[in-house]
Amino acid sequence: MTGAPSIVEDSTKPSAAFSLETILSNDHEAVEHPGTLSNGVSAVGWDEEGAATQAAEGYCVECEDQPAQLLCETCSDVYCEVCFAAQHRKGTRRQHESKPLPGQGKEKSTKSVPSDDATREDSMDIEEDGANESDDEEWKGIAPGPSSEMLGAQPAIGVKVGEWFVERAKYIPLRLTLIERKYLRLLEAALNVSEYTDKIDTIGFGLSKAKRIVQQIRELCAIMSGLLLAADYKQGQELFTDRDFESNAEFYQSIFELGRRHKIMNPDKMRTTYGKLIYLLQDSQSHDVKDLLNFSCVRPIKTVYSVLEEYHATDLLRDDLITAATKEIYSEGRSRRDIQRDIKSKERAIETLAARYEREGLSQEKLRQCLYSIGDNHAFLRANRDPCERMISYLKEYFHPTQAKNSKSSLAIRSGRDGARLSHDHGKQYAYVLQSLTLWREILHGKGAFSMSCLNRASDVVS
Repeated sequence: MTGAPSIVEDSTKPSAAFSLETILSNDHEAVEHPGTLSNGVSAVGWDEEGAATQAAEGYCVECEDQPAQLLCETCSDVYCEVCFAAQHRKGTRRQHESKPLPGQGKEKSTKSVPSDDATREDSMDIEEDGANESDDEEWKGIAPGPSSEMLGAQPAIGVKVGEWFVERAKYIPLRLTLIERKYLRLLEAALNVSEYTDKIDTIGFGLSKAKRIVQQIRELCAIMSGLLLAADYKQGQELFTDRDFESNAEFYQSIFELGRRHKIMNPDKMRTTYGKLIYLLQDSQSHDVKDLLNFSCVRPIKTVYSVLEEYHATDLLRDDLITAATKEIYSEGRSRRDIQRDIKSKERAIETLAARYEREGLSQEKLRQCLYSIGDNHAFLRANRDPCERMISYLKEYFHPTQAKNSKSSLAIRSGRDGARLSHDHGKQYAYVLQSLTLWREILHGKGAFSMSCLNRASDVVS
């Protein structure tokens, strides 16, 4: 009978040091610190890296998982575009010559172009030249950014703004302050534990629907009061002084308004709790519920215009300097020095306007909040509305409204094919796509959000 074959057939494998034979032996040192085996061949431990393997042919030598696109003539290595930019962004490697590999486009010799990160790093070594520039620099020195003919584009710097910002500010929610964000977290916590939507439609306890709604609204308000007491004892105590919901109506209205305002500015937030909040506010507008509750849960959204109008400071929105104070600063294709100069110019414009329109009850901090809110809205529109506008222009440029030039340019769909549930010819589908994109563009631009314009009119909110 022959002996059992050895578990370790090839001692050059990384697992050779952990064979059944070595584990059962008394040589614990060889197991805990695998080194050289008895046959003189070096073994690799479980926590040691194996020998470096060469990248497969045609792949980047750095990441080894992307197809090679560039050949560095100095290094004689092939890289993908990302790794080449990362490896040649500073030092002498920036001067290395490269050329595209065959099949990767036009073959022309180019010098490595430093990435945006490299530009930022190199510019950090330069002293702030902007500090030597005159503080009396003209506001129109701010770069206007990429030219755009988008719907309702804001006036250019140096151009009379007229009533543009006045109309726009009516639909721009005011940015939340730090204190308001704390209350927002309180609201979200209360909505998370509330069983409002579960209990309203459940018939029981001998209560009418209106009484069930009132009971659940009061329960939610009580939860918020308890959370506020736990977070801020002094302010929470004020809510519990007379235990009367009606006397604390202003507090509850402001909390509910914060949730709606936050959602308008951040459509991707409150995905689970916002629906519960809207159901509650809609139900609270029923006449029967109002009579039992003795106060309204809804109040208008606080906008930039409403704040300035309250203190008779709407002239701020007609000041030509507001364009520079709210302009979104672009970084694409620009040096750090130019960006820093624009940031300083924008901040100076904000401080100038804040000092110019400050008055009793309207502090400079509140004015800055209004200006930053307008800037937030510009960024929101660029990220959400402008893509719709570009898609509409592409649709009109590359597709005929009524008939397709060929099968590849046809928008026709047939039910059951590629997930389609309807059958539309090219012309009908073209009209459907155009209407959908136009609707979303108008929702995003026209009034900021459909929900805001609806909820602003409490009398129009029906259960």
